[in-house]
This record gives sequence, structure tokens and C-alpha cells, in this order.
Amino acid sequence: MMAVALPTRRDEAWRYSDLDAVARLWPVPPAIVIDVPAGASETRHLITDAGIYDFAVTLAPSARFEFHVLNAGAGYGRVAIDVTLHDGAHFELGGVQIGGGDANLEIATTVRHVAPNATSRQTVRSILGGKATGSYLGKVAVSRDAQKTDASQSVRAMLLTRTATANAKPELEIFADDVKCAHGAAVGELDKNALFYLASRGLAPAEARTLLLRAFVAEVFEGADPSLGAAALAALGRLA
Repeated sequence: MMAVALPTRRDEAWRYSDLDAVARLWPVPPAIVIDVPAGASETRHLITDAGIYDFAVTLAPSARFEFHVLNAGAGYGRVAIDVTLHDGAHFELGGVQIGGGDANLEIATTVRHVAPNATSRQTVRSILGGKATGSYLGKVAVSRDAQKTDASQSVRAMLLTRTATANAKPELEIFADDVKCAHGAAVGELDKNALFYLASRGLAPAEARTLLLRAFVAEVFEGADPSLGAAALAALGRLA
């Protein structure tokens, strides 16, 4: 089997990557294949602190797949997901990235709507401190036959230091004419007024900060495996 060449800056999906770290991890294992049968429902979660993870997901008609990801390493961590949705299928991604120091964290998705009536929801939140970099590159591709597609991408990042970096590149490629697709991205800092309000109610500054950060990611893991919330809280503690 021919070896897959190392990615370069010319590869759009790797434009924000730490390519030196990628070279140390190369070659990576084959993609994890997930096939959800027609009408079935499946939920998975991934907690990672380093490495490169690839997933290839196919949803048969009326299948449903929910995937929750916590990417919270101290080094380089990348989660790439390629999803194909058939008639009436639904895909939901809830992703959280938490990093400090020199961490470089990425979530890269390609969601392919190839048949009518499918829906997809992607919600990604990043909390970054130190000199960390957090990136989301997400493409929703809607084919000509995928009428009645309903897809959304919501991407937000919280920078705890001025030396941290957030990259967001949501992308829509639509060839059908009867669709509902939307995306949004925002990067900000902790609300000083909210911190002041919590301090005025007796919370110590560190407690107030943790409370606001927990609220920032809470919606992503709502109803998910409790281990995700516990791991996210531990990652937030390491940023303190």
C-alpha cells in the first residue's frame, strides 16, 4: 500500500496544524469506520489529550448519530470526522476544546448531505489560555439531490490570554436550492461585568471564572456521558 504523504500548508484542512508535531505522529492509523444502519440510533464519545483521530461515518436512511468530543491535550490533538448522510438521517456533533501552554487543538469536519431530508447540527466551543491554538475547520457539502437539507454550525471560542489563538472556518458548499443552512463563529473573552457581578455575590475570582467557563461549554455536553463533563472540569482546573 502506498504511504500517504505528509500534509503541507497547501492542504486546506491542515492550514493551522502544528506540522512538526504531525510529522512525529505520522503515519496515523486508518480512519475508524462507523456505519449506522437504516432507522438505527447510535451515540459515541471521545476524550483525547493528544494524537490524531480520524472517523469515517455513514448514516443510512433515517439513521441518527450523536458524537461528543473533548479535545483537551497539552500538545497536539486533532479529531477529523467525515460524515455522509442519506435520506432523513441526522448527525449531531458536540465538541469542546480546552488547552493551555503551547497546545495546538483541532476539530475538522466534512458533512456530506447526499440525499433529501437529512439534518446536521455542529456545536463547537473552545477555551484557550497561554499560547494555545484552537481551530475548527468544518465543511457542509449539499449535493443537488439533497433537497430539504437542514444544517447548522455554531462555533465559539473563549480566549483567556492575549497570546492564545482561535481559528474558525465554517464552510457551506450548496448545490441544492431548497435547503436551510446556517453557520456562525465568534471569538471573545470572559465578560468582565459578569465576573464583577459574581464577585459582588461573594465568589472568589477563581470560582467566578470557573463558573462562567463551565456555563460556556455546558450546552455542548448536555445529556451526554457524565465522564465528558468531569473530564472537561478537570481540564479547566489545569488552566487555572
